[in-house]
Amino acid sequence: MEGRTLVIVPTYNERENIEALADRLFDSAPEEVDLLVVDDGSPDGTAELVRKFGAKYGRVHLIERTSKQGLGASKLEGIRWALARSYTSVVEMDGDLSHDPAVVPKLVELLEDADLVIGSRYIPGGGITKWSLFRRALSKGGNSYQRFMLRSGVRDGTSGFRAYRSSILRKLTLDEDHLEGFGFLIEMVRRVHLAGGRIKEHPIFFAERRAGESKIDREVVLEALKNVTRWGISDRLAPLRRRSRSSG
Repeated sequence: MEGRTLVIVPTYNERENIEALADRLFDSAPEEVDLLVVDDGSPDGTAELVRKFGAKYGRVHLIERTSKQGLGASKLEGIRWALARSYTSVVEMDGDLSHDPAVVPKLVELLEDADLVIGSRYIPGGGITKWSLFRRALSKGGNSYQRFMLRSGVRDGTSGFRAYRSSILRKLTLDEDHLEGFGFLIEMVRRVHLAGGRIKEHPIFFAERRAGESKIDREVVLEALKNVTRWGISDRLAPLRRRSRSSG
């Protein structure tokens, strides 16, 4: 896909990983790709390191937030930053090297005939390493549930490795009322689906983080499941409401 691409990486205590991520990204990505790190006030000095190595590339940008405000808020701020600067496409990925930066050009290429391309662990060719049976069951079960309830056809709605056309993002209401964590990722899939966007999945191999600690929050997972249920019921009832209003 032609035009400039912004890769958004939210961070919180990713000093051990972020420079290696940038090196691998720029080794594989064309010059039309920039990196935006949105740091939630990491006490380990992530933002300071980004400023240092950013000068080496000249394609690295940094948003420093004063406190930990959450994944959804970080991604939304990054998306607004991208849209204000006329990037053609936006890629989101984790900062812990669980997502392979070398896959970024392929995700952008697939936007030629899609509005959202998701790096999927749950289609043929995708996979996960070093997860416990419980974590695998939680992830796969949650994705099966969201697919059934929201009827988007997406097998990995909780994948944080994805690429959007900026044109579809401009059609969405990117307000402050949003979920966090897994819920935000599913919410964005639903919004693109309801806006008529074309969604594709591309297989990725998900590796457990190389350094640091996982940031899974049980309350965030439960909130996501609750809202997926609410959305699924609401979406199923919407046609009945429309028919009722038209007949009345």
